[in-house]
Amino acid sequence: MIHIGKLVPRNQDVEIVERKGLGHPDTICDGIAETFSRALSNYYLENFGTILHHNVDKGLLIGGEAKPEFGGGEVISPITIIIAGRATKLVEKKVVPVDEIAMKSSLDYLEKNFRNLDPDVDVDIDIRVRQGSADLSHLISKHAILSNDTSFGVGFYPLSKLETHVLKIEGYLNSDDFHRKNPWLGEDIKVMGLRLGDSFKFTIAAAFVSKYINSLDTYLDHKEKLLSKLQSLDKTLNAEYFINTADDPDESSVYITVTGLSAEAGDDGQVGRGNRANGLITPNRLMSLEALAGKNPVNHVGKLYNILAQRISEHVVEETSAEQSEVFILSQIGKPLNKPQALNILISPDTRNLENKVEYIANYWLENISDITNELVNGKIRIF
Repeated sequence: MIHIGKLVPRNQDVEIVERKGLGHPDTICDGIAETFSRALSNYYLENFGTILHHNVDKGLLIGGEAKPEFGGGEVISPITIIIAGRATKLVEKKVVPVDEIAMKSSLDYLEKNFRNLDPDVDVDIDIRVRQGSADLSHLISKHAILSNDTSFGVGFYPLSKLETHVLKIEGYLNSDDFHRKNPWLGEDIKVMGLRLGDSFKFTIAAAFVSKYINSLDTYLDHKEKLLSKLQSLDKTLNAEYFINTADDPDESSVYITVTGLSAEAGDDGQVGRGNRANGLITPNRLMSLEALAGKNPVNHVGKLYNILAQRISEHVVEETSAEQSEVFILSQIGKPLNKPQALNILISPDTRNLENKVEYIANYWLENISDITNELVNGKIRIF
C-alpha cells in the first residue's frame, strides 16, 4: 500500500544535529559489525552462491586504560571488543569459519582506519557468534525474499544547512588529506551542531595524539589552528566553533590520547547507539532506533527499509518538482520484502500532479531492492 500526502513544513527556530565520528566508540562498533557482515556475505557468496542467514549486529566496546603524556604515553590495558550475533555456521557438513572471518575482518578494519592504534597489542577481540535460528533462516532461502522482522524505516531529503555542515566538519577533519597534513589529530571526533534561528554553533570534541604534542603550548597552538581551519570551511554561515570545551589549561588538563581514540581510557561503545542511516543523529527529524550495522543485507528490513526510505526520498526530490520529502515504510515478518505493509510518502509544497511520478519511483525501488543488497555487500553504502 502506497500513500502519498502533503508534508507540512517544519521551520523550527531551534535545531540540534549530532555526528559521532569515525573513531567514536559507538561508531567503531558499527564499523566492525558491518565489515564482519560484509566479509561473511562475500564468503557465503563465494562458497555457496548465495548470502545465508546472519545477523551480527550485537557488539560492545569496553574502554581500556591509557596514560597519555606530552610527547608520548602508553596503553596500559587494551580495549576489549565483544562481537555477538547469529550466523549460519554449518552447510551440509561444511563448516563456515565464522570466528576466523570475524577476527580477520575486525583487525583489518581497525588497522585500516586508526593510524595510531596497534590492533594486535591495544585491542582484545572476543567473538561470541552462535548458530542462527532455523525459522528465520528459511526466510532468506526462498526465491521470494521474505521480511525477517516487523519493523519500519524512515528517510528524508534534502538535508538542512545544519545537517550538511555537521557532516562536512567531521568528513573534513577525518579525511586522509587532513590527517596527512595534521597527524596530531586523532580519529575520535564528535560534532554537535546547534542552530538558533539563523545563527549556528558547533561544539567539537577532538582527540589529539600525544606523541605529536610536546607541550601544553603546542596543544593550545594546534587547537587555535584547528579553530581557524573550521572557521574557513564555510564563511557564509553565521557560525561559532568550540573545541574541547572541557580543557583546563591552568591545570594542564587537555584532551590528549595515545591512540587518537577515547576508547583507550574508559569510554565505551555499542552497536546502534550512534549515527542513523544518513550518518547523523537528528532529534528534530524522523528517526528509527534500528541498529543497521551487522544486520544481513538480504532481508533484514531494519537495515534495508531505512536505506530504501532514504533512496525513495532523495529520488522523489531529484526527479520531481517536490522540494522536500519524508518516507515511512513498514514491513510484516514473513511477507515479501517488496510488498510492505505500508509505504507513506509526504512531499512539499504540494502533491498536485505528482502522485503518479512519486508512485512510480516508489515501485521502482521496491522492485529493485536487491540493488541495495549488492551495494551493501560491495561496501558502496555508508550506513553510520
